[in-house]
Amino acid sequence: MKQIDAEDFRVKPETTVDLKRWPTRVDPFYASKEEYQQRLADHIARLSEHQQKLYADDRHALLLIFQAMDAAGKDGVIRHVMSGVNPQGCEVTSFKHPSGAELEHDFLWRAGHALPERGRIGIFNRSHYEDVLIVRVHPELLAAEGFDPAAADDDFWSERMRSIRGFERHLGANNVHVLKFFLHLSKDEQRKRFLARIDEPEKNWKFSQADMIERGFWGDYRRAYEQALSETSAKAAPWFVVPADDKHNARLIVSHIILDRLEKLKLSYPTVSAERKAELQKIRAQLE
Repeated sequence: MKQIDAEDFRVKPETTVDLKRWPTRVDPFYASKEEYQQRLADHIARLSEHQQKLYADDRHALLLIFQAMDAAGKDGVIRHVMSGVNPQGCEVTSFKHPSGAELEHDFLWRAGHALPERGRIGIFNRSHYEDVLIVRVHPELLAAEGFDPAAADDDFWSERMRSIRGFERHLGANNVHVLKFFLHLSKDEQRKRFLARIDEPEKNWKFSQADMIERGFWGDYRRAYEQALSETSAKAAPWFVVPADDKHNARLIVSHIILDRLEKLKLSYPTVSAERKAELQKIRAQLE
């Protein structure tokens, strides 16, 4: 069985990213649908075990960030990969258009309010990166944040990148371990998935003219992603560029990377003291 190496997909710190050089499809890590299902099931079972230890250990938290172009499969990755995790120990936050209250605060404020507690896994479906992606592609959105769009020069965006690096460095220093995934989809594969959303009635709700309008900004989004990936991938908060044209492969890669990180935390269940063991034996005697 072909092995997955997380390093093949990690953006090294201080690397200039050219997404045209990163593949959107690689040789599959499965030989058949049955092998894919078995391998994913194994990953899910191991993730469930580690999540229980994470909760019991109560020293660390894990934050998973997913960003992608439309139709890249973020929802599917989250749904399939995290399907075996106890819902009480995991929370998904989808970042949509900010509310009025959120717009009255700095752009990182709402992300801070959604961070996972110790012992838990937090998942951001889109994230604070939207403020250096969609807001950069559509600078008129800055007006709602109280900024003059005409004044949003390169220094403005570089300062936002520095804020993000500082924010994520702070999280790492407080045992919130950050993994960031960019699901890398080709424009042609997006076209095929858009067509499927039209042809399959149960997917019609996923598609609108707004998606086609955003597709017209493909090059602008690519450049915005390239700068974000280049400037904010750090050792403690790495970006992974995951080839997403093959949904099954993407799920295996993501689940492997998450497992790899959890295993490095050396999680364990709390040690039970002699006094506590004696107490449990007394309780056992009462129950018997």
